[in-house]
Amino acid sequence: MLLTEGMQRRPTDLNIAGAIDLGRLAKPATTPASTSPYVLDVNEADFEEVVLRTSLKVPVLIDFWADWCQPCKQLSPVLEKLADEAQGAWVLAKIDVEANQGIAGQLQIQSIPAVFLALGGRLVPGFTGALPEAELRQFLEQVMAAAQQAGLPGKDGVVGETEPAPVPVEPELLAAEDALGVEDYAGALAAYDALLARKPGDAEATLGKAWAALLQRAVHLDPQAAVAAAAAAPDDVDAQTAAADAEVLSEQIQPAIDRLIAFVKRSSGDDRDVARQHLLELFSVLDPEDERIVAGRRGLSNALY
Repeated sequence: MLLTEGMQRRPTDLNIAGAIDLGRLAKPATTPASTSPYVLDVNEADFEEVVLRTSLKVPVLIDFWADWCQPCKQLSPVLEKLADEAQGAWVLAKIDVEANQGIAGQLQIQSIPAVFLALGGRLVPGFTGALPEAELRQFLEQVMAAAQQAGLPGKDGVVGETEPAPVPVEPELLAAEDALGVEDYAGALAAYDALLARKPGDAEATLGKAWAALLQRAVHLDPQAAVAAAAAAPDDVDAQTAAADAEVLSEQIQPAIDRLIAFVKRSSGDDRDVARQHLLELFSVLDPEDERIVAGRRGLSNALY
């Protein structure tokens, strides 16, 4: 394995997408050695146990170094100082690439010092080279922001000092999300209905159900054909609601609103009520602060009364 020193890649905005699952890294058996509560000497034996478990609570910066690497000797003391300053808000893990070539090889590290970030059990490339302290502090600000967004509990078991504890996600919502992920809209609707039966009026379930219903209606919908069919049959409520669905999904919000309000104005009886109810359902999946939605609600009210 070829390792060079001094080549520098500046840190960029952290991107968790595509991160490496730490649980897949190999772990032969040896013994760790700790130099301080916040600076850990890690090897291939305890990498998964120490780094993975710690990263589920606080971010872990992983410093890949070697004794012969001069830039490493510049970077490591600064990282250790900053880790001590942080008092456990994040932890520094140091890995000697000469003694742990398996991990270095799996991560394709070719230049040291190299710093990776472990966050919530995932591994993200950080930067290479000996950055100045000011840039390291900026990078750490990004790290802590990412930790809060990821909902890490922090060293004291809470997200930050003033953040409330994360609210547990309802199991029905998780089931609905899984179903939506595989386009099982019927399954998603059943999950939302189950939550609404247990918690009538739940806002997330109500919104999710409306969105899943819209997606289910539009599975086989051709937007252009739907709009053309509505133009050919202006008094057909099914054609008008299908066209409105197609327009909303195509982000043609105003035409969808205008279409159904116009139909409400010129229709009566059950057809009028179907169009009214359909428009209200579409409103429920859109941003209530959007001026088009606010005006649309007023327009619907005027059309009815």
